[in-house]
Amino acid sequence: MNNIVELEKIKKTYLQGKVDIPAINNVSLSIKKGGFVAIAGPSGSGKTTLLNIIGGLDQPDSGTVRVDGEKFETLTPSRLAELRLFKIGFVFQAYNLIPVLSAAENVEFVMLLQGIPKKERLRKAHAILDDVGLSGKYNRRPAELSGGQQQRVAVARAIVSNPSIVLADEPTANLDSKTGQGLLELMKTMNKEKKVTFVFSTHDKMVMDYAGRLVRLRDGSIFDDQSK
Repeated sequence: MNNIVELEKIKKTYLQGKVDIPAINNVSLSIKKGGFVAIAGPSGSGKTTLLNIIGGLDQPDSGTVRVDGEKFETLTPSRLAELRLFKIGFVFQAYNLIPVLSAAENVEFVMLLQGIPKKERLRKAHAILDDVGLSGKYNRRPAELSGGQQQRVAVARAIVSNPSIVLADEPTANLDSKTGQGLLELMKTMNKEKKVTFVFSTHDKMVMDYAGRLVRLRDGSIFDDQSK
C-alpha cells in the first residue's frame, strides 16, 4: 500500500452555544508514504482539526480514517492508543515537553511507554539528540533551552522510535525565521534519510515552500491541492 493516510468523506462539527459549527466538511484526502505535506489555511479553516483526526486525537462525526492500513473506527480505544504510541509521532506548537525532565528524559518518555529497556532508551535518546544538533545538552531541562532547541527536542521525541508518520501542528509558529528554517531543514533531512512521512498544519509560507505537496483548506473544505 503506497498511501499511509486515507481519509474518506470526513465531517466534523463542534457545538458552540446551541449552534453546530462545521470544522471539516466532507474532506477526502490520501497521503503517500514518505510524503512531506503541508495542510495550509487561515485560523479557523480546520487544519488543526484535520491533523488531530489523522492522529486519532479527535474523532470525526462521519467518514473513514485509515492510517498505515488501520481503519480507526474499527479499533478499540486501547488499540487506537497503541497505534498512536508506536506508529504516530506528534510535534505540537507549544512543544509539550515535561518541564521536570531533561532533554534526554523527554525523548526517552515515549520509549519508556513502549517498554524499551533503559540502556537502549538512553543510547537512542543521545543519538537522536546528536542528530538534531543538541549534542552535549542531554541533561538540560526545557527552561534551560531556547524555543528552537525545545522544538528540536520535540522533533527528536517524535521520531526516535521510527514512527510511520509525524504530525506537526504549526511547528514554526513560535520560532524566528532562522530557527524555523533550521528546524525545517532538519525535518526534511529526516524525511529523506529515514523515509519518515511528515504532515504539517501551517499558515507559514516558509513551511509551504518546503513542502513537496500543499493542501489548502478554507472553511473546512479543500479548495486547492498541488504537488511540486
